[in-house]
Amino acid sequence: MDPATIVGSLAALGTTVSYFPQLKKCWETGSSGDLSLWMFSILAGGIFLWIIYGVLKSDWVIITANSVSFCCLLGLLYFRLTDPKA
Repeated sequence: MDPATIVGSLAALGTTVSYFPQLKKCWETGSSGDLSLWMFSILAGGIFLWIIYGVLKSDWVIITANSVSFCCLLGLLYFRLTDPKA
């Protein structure tokens, strides 16, 4: 692996796993009222565009990391949209 791919992979790992604590908290507490629906919706749109960009560039790091991030964001959006207290 070349240095750029290693750096990109580490960056992708860091940004992707950053969603896990929030998902865990929502899962355990059943509450997501503090999450901004607009922010997560816009972020999901941006990440979806990154996936398309990765496909167009044939870059597996971008595709994989953003696909995992997109799934995590869909989970957070699910919690936010189904939270009766929000």
